[in-house]
Amino acid sequence: MNTQLLKQAEEKMKAALDHLKGELTGVRSGRANAGLVDSIKVNVYGQETPLKAIATISTPDAKTIQIQPWDASNLASIEKAISSKETLGLNPNNDGHVIRINVPPMSEETRTQMVKLIHEKAETATISLRNARHEAINDAKVAEKDKLLSQDDLSRLEKDANALIDTYQKQMHELTSAKEIELMQT
Repeated sequence: MNTQLLKQAEEKMKAALDHLKGELTGVRSGRANAGLVDSIKVNVYGQETPLKAIATISTPDAKTIQIQPWDASNLASIEKAISSKETLGLNPNNDGHVIRINVPPMSEETRTQMVKLIHEKAETATISLRNARHEAINDAKVAEKDKLLSQDDLSRLEKDANALIDTYQKQMHELTSAKEIELMQT
């Protein structure tokens, strides 16, 4: 039972870390990166679809993102979806075949805003970690109350859950620090 509760907590913590990685990929850093736009939802065929599901996204150089839709009739929808994503501050150029986005250099103010944004995303992920730990410990306390776990097992689980969250928090800190350094250097 102990290991099962810890496994569930670890799966949730890993999911939170993976989610944070995806979120950080979408934070603009002054360099062209397909991750900036690949998850933008585009209204095509009457439903919201991630951009990466309807187009090929590439970065021909360090300052340009190129989007080649598989169906040229989606160009206007893609352009509109990118333009409406104000937090990115990107202006798509549609030539009738592909959309090119020139990624402008970021001002100091924009860099500071992006650093705040990554810290907010990291805090949200940290809350998810804490919730996973809290849930595992509460489930163990219920099991201990129902005489399915001993007091020693409960103590061991609490210690292991705390060690687990420390490991994941360290990984999250490393991710956010690396992204912060990337933001401040470009």
